[in-house]
Amino acid sequence: MMKVKDIIGAIEEFAPASLQAEYDNTGLQTGSPEQEVHGVMIGFDCTAALVKEAVEKGCDMIVTHHPLIYHPLRTINPDDPVGAAVTAAVKHGIAVYASHTSADKTLGGVSWTMASKLGLQNVGVLSEEKDGTGFGAVGDLPEPLPVKAVLNLVRKAFGTPVLRCSKPVEGLVGRIAMCGGSGTSLIPSAIAAGAQMYICGDISYHYFDMPEGFMVVDAGHFETEVEITGVLNSVIRKKFPTFVSLVSEHIGTANPVNYL
Repeated sequence: MMKVKDIIGAIEEFAPASLQAEYDNTGLQTGSPEQEVHGVMIGFDCTAALVKEAVEKGCDMIVTHHPLIYHPLRTINPDDPVGAAVTAAVKHGIAVYASHTSADKTLGGVSWTMASKLGLQNVGVLSEEKDGTGFGAVGDLPEPLPVKAVLNLVRKAFGTPVLRCSKPVEGLVGRIAMCGGSGTSLIPSAIAAGAQMYICGDISYHYFDMPEGFMVVDAGHFETEVEITGVLNSVIRKKFPTFVSLVSEHIGTANPVNYL
């Protein structure tokens, strides 16, 4: 008999909850660790639609990247998106677990997955902490490329229809730093690491004024992080090969940001 705590144990072998940032709410959002579980649905954000899909496919546990409950809830209103998801999960007895900044910081996590999709070599942690983990990654292209070629590589790797960039650097780009999701705080670390390009999401206007020889690329919050869903699925399947673990079939359209 599989329990919620067994699935959590497998995930936390890969991305320990102890790695989470102080501001985060990684971990079990609804349900009990002792709850019996017959199938896991994996998504990016826990929405009422994802809960519905889990119910339809016989999954009684959901694993997401972003926490369902990030800020403390004063009320649970089913007319509110978060309240609707919480209400649906509790109503159907579904346990919800989020591996957020723990999956961001662990080796092989969000930023490392970005580096892999770009084909980078000599990959290391961008902002390394004492335990060797940390936010972001930095690595080298197999060979330096013109900026246009690198931007085309980024578009293809992350499926981003629009890239918001600072002034392109002159010459070739060989070293790239990155951080999935919001990552403007690591711009100084990217510069210090000798990168010519830094990729993340949610870059605001004033961060696009960069020094010569360095540029930032906003490739989208969702686009830079969503591949972690496949990683989490692989972690569970590797630990429990015969257990039902599914990535939402709607993951490709789960981005709340629309490009019109």
